[in-house]
Amino acid sequence: MSAGGLRLAFGTLSVFPVRVTRVDRVTAGRAMALAPAVGLVLGAVAALPLLLPGPPLLGAALALGLLALLTRGLHLDGLADLADGLGSGKPAAQALDIMKKSDIGPFGVLAVLFTVLVQVAALTEAGAAGLVTACVAGRLTLAWACRPAVPAARPGGLGAMVAGTVRTGTALVVTGAALLVTAALCPAATAVRVWAAEAPERPADEFRNLYIYVESLGPSPYAAVWELWPGVLGPPVALLAGLGAALALLRHARRRLGGVTGDVLGALVETAAAATLVVYALVA
Repeated sequence: MSAGGLRLAFGTLSVFPVRVTRVDRVTAGRAMALAPAVGLVLGAVAALPLLLPGPPLLGAALALGLLALLTRGLHLDGLADLADGLGSGKPAAQALDIMKKSDIGPFGVLAVLFTVLVQVAALTEAGAAGLVTACVAGRLTLAWACRPAVPAARPGGLGAMVAGTVRTGTALVVTGAALLVTAALCPAATAVRVWAAEAPERPADEFRNLYIYVESLGPSPYAAVWELWPGVLGPPVALLAGLGAALALLRHARRRLGGVTGDVLGALVETAAAATLVVYALVA
């Protein structure tokens, strides 16, 4: 993975000022593979409003608003365009023409409205770690959508630039790294690490019950796995759920449109983020 790919990833997926010196399919593929790293940074910055005192609902709305600013609303725009294209019921060529228009139709409005409402509601429960997990999951879908098995829907545009540029093996490696990172986000992981290191002092109060319980379990691997749920294993499960929801949408878009476009990629990001937040709020 080159520095050029990382710069292109940040330059394409965020407002962060970076100097992009090379744009070709090789660099684009590296950028899509490194997209989850951009999600990690975006999630960390966007989560700052969640740390402010005040109602959780207000913090969630401000966090998602900040995230939209950090991404130029790129993915929400893609979600709206894809919803209009698919909702039209037209053949692929006509649906793609609808998606290219600058205006937004009723299907796009409804898709953005309900997606944002779901994200805000779930984020009030998921918190900062949930938002970071969702941002990583959303960008992880880009690597999977750019595998060789997924063609571009039209000859030009972002979709044609990145389609087929990420090897399946690379997508699997990136997914493994994302799962490890999201597991480490949870405070329970800190408690387990403290116990494993046999620290002379007990951890903080919020970890004390977990510490005592894990210590009493003995060497049973089944008991250890059970204690890791949902604290450590919950976030990766949420990430996989978000990825699965996005891949289901990708399959439908590919069947209807013939492949991916930039709008499809944006819609996948928002779909994965919403599904991840919902599952995170329920299990973690």
